[in-house]
Amino acid sequence: MQLIIETGGKQYVVSPGEVVRVEKLPGEVGAEVEVPVKAAFNEGAMVSIHSTKATIVGSGRGDKVVVFKFKRKKQYKKTIGHRQSFSEIKVGEVVA
Repeated sequence: MQLIIETGGKQYVVSPGEVVRVEKLPGEVGAEVEVPVKAAFNEGAMVSIHSTKATIVGSGRGDKVVVFKFKRKKQYKKTIGHRQSFSEIKVGEVVA
């Protein structure tokens, strides 16, 4: 069975038991969260499912992305960095 879940404004194709890295979710490690399901497929046929339960197995921050702004002939240079927070969730049972 494959599910298309939506969290953090993004969609992910997952299967039950799979660990996925998504945008930061509220809750501690070990907490159970309910994730909405956009669509579910079982052997190619679409199935009606509204949500699934997932467990937060980890959280952290991703690698640093360097942002460099530059305007030629104006002596303008600016360098900043960004690290995005994430949560790792393990997709569990399907709630009909």
